[in-house]
Amino acid sequence: MSWGECFFYYNCEVCGKKYKYAADLIPVIGERFGECPVCGCARTPEKDGARTPDDLEYEEIK
Repeated sequence: MSWGECFFYYNCEVCGKKYKYAADLIPVIGERFGECPVCGCARTPEKDGARTPDDLEYEEIK
């Protein structure tokens, strides 16, 4: 059984942007993984795992 993709969810404390990165992008994005797409700040994820009930509130970064 699979839970689907694993995501890291962020809420930027600087600009307020809610976004998520799929865990499989870590080797592709490298050190920039987790950066806010609006202001570029690196944030600590607020949660991670399979899609959460509030998943649609977070923009997926590809």
